[in-house]
Parts: sequence; C-alpha cells; structure tokens
Amino acid sequence: MVVSSLAAETSRRLPRGWAHLALQFVIWMGFYAVYQVARGAADRSHAAAFANGEWVLRTERSLGALFEPAVQRVVDTSSIMLTLTSYTYWLSQFAVVGIALLYVYFRHHERFAGFRNWLIVANLLGLVGYVLVPTAPPRMFPEWGFIDSLAHYSAVSHDSGLIALGSNPYAAMPSLHAMDAFIVGVAMFAVVRSRLAKALWLAWPAWVAFTVIATGNHYWLDVAAGVVLAIVAGYLLRAVRTRRLHPARA
Repeated sequence: MVVSSLAAETSRRLPRGWAHLALQFVIWMGFYAVYQVARGAADRSHAAAFANGEWVLRTERSLGALFEPAVQRVVDTSSIMLTLTSYTYWLSQFAVVGIALLYVYFRHHERFAGFRNWLIVANLLGLVGYVLVPTAPPRMFPEWGFIDSLAHYSAVSHDSGLIALGSNPYAAMPSLHAMDAFIVGVAMFAVVRSRLAKALWLAWPAWVAFTVIATGNHYWLDVAAGVVLAIVAGYLLRAVRTRRLHPARA
C-alpha cells in the first residue's frame, strides 16, 4: 500500500509520466551514441587537420589577436585555476548539459522540447563542421607556445580510455563546448528567477569559453564559430516553429 502510494505520488510529479521521461533518455542517449560514432569516424587526415589549425593560427596572428598562449601562461601559474578549468572542461558539455535538461524538464516542462531540439540541431551542425573542416586544436602546436594542460596536470586526458576511443582529436572547429554553454546559459537564464542565478548563468558561456582556451583545446575563433552556430540553429528552429503555427504568414 505504501509502495503504491509512493509510486502514484511520483507519477503525479512527472510532467507527462514515466514513459515520456524514458523516451527523452532514449532520444538523448541515442543522439549522443550516434554523434560520438560519427564524430569519431570524421575525417582524421593529419595533413588537412594541421593545415587548418595553422590557418586559424595565422589568421588570428594577422588580426593581432593570437592571445591564447598568454592566457595559458597565466592559468598555468595557479593550481586553483588549473583545477577549475580542468573540471569545467570535462563536466560542462555532458554533466552540466544533462542537469540543465533535467531541471527544465521537471520545473519548466513547456520549454523542454525547444531546449532539447536547440541542443540537438546545433550539435548536428557542429558535426558537419568537423567532417568538412577537420582542425587540429591548439594543444597540438607546442611550437606556437601552446601547452596541453590536461595531459600535464589532469588525471584525465584525451588519451584516457573511452575518451580516446569516442573522441575525434581533430574536432577543434567549431567549439561545441562553447556552443552548448551558450545554449544552456540562455535557456537557464530564461527560466531561473533569482538575480544571482541569472547572473551566474549569464556568465557561464564566458567561463566555458575561457576554459577551453586556457586548456589549449580551442582557439577563440572556434569559440566564436560555436556561438554563431548556436544562434543559427536557434533561428532555424524558430523559423520552422513559425511556419507550423502560421503557415500563411510564413
């Protein structure tokens, strides 16, 4: 009797029942499984990846904005910053995204589908970028003054176990860390109520952008490309939604 009452109470708290929640897990985990396979199978051409990476470096230098090595040198002087940036890099794209999705699902369910679809469409666009433009990340260019801080200071690196199997080493352009952080920051800013929470979520994309640069995993142009892709994906979804709701106006 107690178990039945508890199950009934739990079901009432679910926005659309257990089956719908399970479906969301299937959709999201299925997407990530397909995404990781496709990402890992993307063009791994050493020559093309390093040529594209050098093009980014030369472009930034020509703009007078090749500041990433200086950022790394500053961060590398602080064990606290090294720890914070390492944990942020590994947790931001999966753990934080997952927690944000669950929070919106349970607390602001009417916004969940839009949030989920925005993440999926943007990541698919990013995957196209990885296939078309394989790019070696900054950490692979020590001659330009970069350091692979995760390999040097973190217990987990890109060569660790399943990470090495499921990741594409030449997936610098665009930065999906920055892209996902932008989407999560915007979505959470819209649903949280306190000013402090809004300020923290507004700062989240900037902190993640700083982190991926400080760890030598992305150029600032990768970050900019990720944010642009997030905005493009958002406008595409908005256009589709407008066409469905107002076909004559569209």
